[in-house]
Amino acid sequence: MTPDQWSTAFTGRIAQRLRDSRRAAGLTMAEVAQECAARGMPEITEHSIKNLESGRKTSVSVADVVMLADVLDVPPVTLLFPLGSSAAVEALPGRELSTWDAVAWFTGETPLDDAAPEGSPRDVLDSFRHHGDLVAASMSSYDLAQERRRVASTTLDRSRRTTLLERAEGYEAHAFEDAQELRAYRKRMRQRGLTPPALPDRLAFVDEPDIHPEAEERE
Repeated sequence: MTPDQWSTAFTGRIAQRLRDSRRAAGLTMAEVAQECAARGMPEITEHSIKNLESGRKTSVSVADVVMLADVLDVPPVTLLFPLGSSAAVEALPGRELSTWDAVAWFTGETPLDDAAPEGSPRDVLDSFRHHGDLVAASMSSYDLAQERRRVASTTLDRSRRTTLLERAEGYEAHAFEDAQELRAYRKRMRQRGLTPPALPDRLAFVDEPDIHPEAEERE
């Protein structure tokens, strides 16, 4: 397949995934176009969608793909690669990969033998993924601790209540450690010139400065 043929074939795959996603969502081309216009892209018309799905339109912009994915409520990458319906795909001219490997390459999840150079695009992706893992761990620890205390407050069995409170204290200790690690990691991200994502409301305290007892007394 020549580069020109690959480009056309790639757009054809997007068109097929678009058509399948549109039908699964129960939307007509006109309805998709109306939604695109309502969201700020009136240039995606019913006619242009029809040309894309029919194969008459042999190229599509990144902006169009992102907008169409939003309207169809699917991740944009699923319009690019036939994950779930095809085992392999020609990700680049002459380079066939398993479809999952192609998706992982596109999203930066392909494992590397060596650590990515600091500041490289892959390193930045890895940093934000690790941040997401730390946030998930903190949320889980706090949820488990709160759940144990909630259950403990509803039991009249003294022994069971004691056991549940002890478990809650253990989870709270883990939650405290997780929160400390998350705070330190967010600080390191800022020192590298990266802006960490906003935290969930329940973890907003992680970014709050510590108040020392001496300061509280002065207040």
